[in-house]
Amino acid sequence: MAELEVKLYQLGDLGTNCYIVSNKETKEAIVVDPADNADFIYRNLTDAGLACVGIFLTHGHYDHIGALDDLRKLTGVKAYASEDEKQVLESRTGNLSAVFGHPLETSADIYLQDGQEVAVLGTVVRCISVPGHTIGGMCYYFAEEHLLFTGDTLFASSVGRSDFPTGNEQALLEAIETKLLVLPEETAVYPGHNGTSRIGRERKCNPFFS
Repeated sequence: MAELEVKLYQLGDLGTNCYIVSNKETKEAIVVDPADNADFIYRNLTDAGLACVGIFLTHGHYDHIGALDDLRKLTGVKAYASEDEKQVLESRTGNLSAVFGHPLETSADIYLQDGQEVAVLGTVVRCISVPGHTIGGMCYYFAEEHLLFTGDTLFASSVGRSDFPTGNEQALLEAIETKLLVLPEETAVYPGHNGTSRIGRERKCNPFFS
C-alpha cells in the first residue's frame, strides 16, 4: 500500500474541487480535475517538490477542465478520461464552456474503460464508469488506500445533477448504488464540490439512498 497524501484546492467561479494526490515517498503526483488557474496548480506542485505524472478527469464539464490544456503544457503529462466522455470534451456545448463564456474544445490523451486499472503513484487506481451526470462520468478508486474521487456523481449527502446534456438521473442513481455504495464503508469520498465524506456515511445518511 502506498502512502498517499491528498490536497484539495477549490478553484474557479464555482469553487470546484481540484485535487493533488501524491506519493509521500516517491514525490510523484497526479492532478484530479484541473478546474482553473493552471499556474496556481503547477506552482503548488513545484513548491512541494512533486513530479506530476498524470491528469485524471472525472468528467468533461468546463468547471472541471478549465486549466487542462495549460496544465498539460506546463507538465508535459497525459490526461486520462472515460472513453464515453470524448464527445463531451470535444463539444463546447456539451462541456458547458460556451455557457461560461470561454468556448473550449479539448480531448484526453488516454481514454479509459470501465473497470480498467492504471498503475500510478506506486499503487493501482481502478476506473469506475458512473454515467448520469454526464455520459462518461468516471470515478477513480484507490482500493488499497481507501480513496475514491467521485467528481460530480456522488457528493456528501447528495448526488450530481442530471439535467445537463447527456445526463440521465436513473442511470446516475443506479450506478452510484451498484458501483460506489458497495465499496468498503471506510472509503473516503472526495467529490467535485463541497466537503468530503465516507461511503459508510453515504449509505446511512444520503437522502437519495437511505
